[in-house]
Amino acid sequence: MTICYFGIYNSNYTRNRVNIEGLRLNGATVIECRTDEKGLKKYWTLLRKGLALRGKYDAMVVGFNGHAVMPVAWLVAKLYRKPIVFDAFISTYDSNIFDRKKHSPRSLMALKYWLIDWLSCSLADLVLMDAEAHARYMMDTFRLRSDRAKGLLVGCPDDVMYPRPQNKKTDNFLVHFHGTYIPLQGIPYIIRAAKILEDREIEFNIVGKLSSYTESINLSRELGLQKVNFHDYMPYKELAEFMASADVCLGAFGDTDKAKRMGIFKIVEAMAMKKPVITADTVAMREFLTDRKNVLFCKIADSRDLADKIVELKNDQILREKIAEGGYELYKKMLTPKSIGRSLLKLIEAVI
Repeated sequence: MTICYFGIYNSNYTRNRVNIEGLRLNGATVIECRTDEKGLKKYWTLLRKGLALRGKYDAMVVGFNGHAVMPVAWLVAKLYRKPIVFDAFISTYDSNIFDRKKHSPRSLMALKYWLIDWLSCSLADLVLMDAEAHARYMMDTFRLRSDRAKGLLVGCPDDVMYPRPQNKKTDNFLVHFHGTYIPLQGIPYIIRAAKILEDREIEFNIVGKLSSYTESINLSRELGLQKVNFHDYMPYKELAEFMASADVCLGAFGDTDKAKRMGIFKIVEAMAMKKPVITADTVAMREFLTDRKNVLFCKIADSRDLADKIVELKNDQILREKIAEGGYELYKKMLTPKSIGRSLLKLIEAVI
């Protein structure tokens, strides 16, 4: 099977990298038709490149982030009667209006984002999200048919994220988090959990773009925390080495609707490195994770419960090792690039 991977996507972004590599590992030929052009020029470049392929593929996949170029993808693919799989991955409407609260739900900008999502999804034969819960949201919000949206779990590259020696440089129990400062991550809950645990031998590493962590850094200083270390963004391979020193890794804890229905890369990355994971108990997480078997769930937006779960893993090495091993086995079974590619290929075949 030949797949045209189309759009303005970043080839190194984990979602796109895993999908493309996974398709190839399962025997598909992937033709990348993409551009880094900005503004109106990107549409013309994609149109020209797409038409030059003359439909010499079985299906088109529009990579994330591809909402803006879906009309061009539809024009190119439908001219040659090829199906379109749109890896929407997120809703721009939900992300900007309800999760990040950039505009009022009654504003013109809210209407703009709703229309972007509605149009881009309506032009696709199949819309992919990162969880079935997220797919149901898209169907309900943008009036898609029940067979129009499906969940495709997130994975991570197994040539970067894999088990390695710990080499910890502290005697404290080391808790790791990496990510962005957006509401669904729930970083303030991690900071407040650290405050609860400040008298114990527990240390926190928080990794991300420091310029976006001002609020968290200020909160940590206000609380007088001595065992919370903020580290700037680091390259993916360096992040993997840094994660290796952790005793436990954290997922997301924010109390937003989006947080409850989405997949989380950092959880899969920790599982791939055979690290025990604590994350909020959500519908999306329960689609593939089992409490105390391959993850330890805590209450969402609850610093006290998060602190209790960290202490539990610190004091129970057997449970810690059980969750780490269970997570790693699940990763190898369902979340490697080859496994994700197998699932994606089945979804494409069903559309064809």
